[in-house]
Amino acid sequence: MNLSIQKPNAPLKAPLNLGRRNFIATTAMASIVAPLAATSSRLLAAEDGASKATNGSSNLVNPPAGKRILISCKLTMIAKEVEGKKLSIVERLQLADKAGFDGVDFDEAGLFSVEEARDAVRNSGVFAHNAINHDHWKSRLTLADESIRAKGVANIDHCLHVSHAIGGSAVLIVIGRGEDGSPEELDNRARAEIKKLLPLAASLGQSILIENVWNRIHYNHDAPAEQTAEKFIAFVDSFNSPWVGMYYDIGNHWKYGQPREWLNAFGRRAVKLDIKGFSRAKNKFVDITSADDDVPWSEVRKGLDDIGFCGWTTAEVSGGGLERLTIIRQQMEKALLG
Repeated sequence: MNLSIQKPNAPLKAPLNLGRRNFIATTAMASIVAPLAATSSRLLAAEDGASKATNGSSNLVNPPAGKRILISCKLTMIAKEVEGKKLSIVERLQLADKAGFDGVDFDEAGLFSVEEARDAVRNSGVFAHNAINHDHWKSRLTLADESIRAKGVANIDHCLHVSHAIGGSAVLIVIGRGEDGSPEELDNRARAEIKKLLPLAASLGQSILIENVWNRIHYNHDAPAEQTAEKFIAFVDSFNSPWVGMYYDIGNHWKYGQPREWLNAFGRRAVKLDIKGFSRAKNKFVDITSADDDVPWSEVRKGLDDIGFCGWTTAEVSGGGLERLTIIRQQMEKALLG
């Protein structure tokens, strides 16, 4: 078949040696082939784009694979200046990586926009698993003033978006202080505010994790040491939600209870862990696994095994530069991995 070549978008003209019937058939074939060719080009372009994304051009940051217990530090622990040089947020994140941490808890979330936090993690290549805004001590969910509680809700809202943007899975919160009211008032106020955040948390796939801190809520600060986790558990369970759990700080409550017993009581509710050393003998926080640290770390390891814990553990101690961060990482590995 002798077809003449047509210029793009030019009207088709019947060659001199084609009859009218053959010309109609040829025109119909062209109307089918042209769209197929365009579709094929789009598919090839899409495949090329997917290939580039697979090869790492998407800036996707992943944590180490296959580790049952992951070791991280708080962003606030990382020095902001080293040898007179101020470090950018990207350089600070990379310092944690150089010290051997698996990732970072982005606990300065209130200082950054969602976009700034996202870009910092992407540009550093260091995984961030969580977000915190320390303003929760001021804008407490347990205060009688509704306007202040609203600020607390807004802070957590921001952290949920930050954690989602950086690739994390949760936010840590402190609900308030025992001085803000009766135990029933504290629980009711905090519960009502947290419930407002559950639809957002669920939509972003983020857990809201309550830390056990020295705030005189859900334990008796003046009672003997061997207390149980029952009040914490009752509060978490009152939500009947998979999006509310515990960020269990082992060092914080060595003062009040046995960590293995608390881990077994929390079970699945203990989603993440904060790690610090504490001396009951001296009644003060100390370096993890130091000579003064009497936290029973062997019992902690047994407790983690008891509940099949898998996930993130984060140091919450005084930090510094590369040397100090490396020491902390090694201390955590000794405490948690034996």
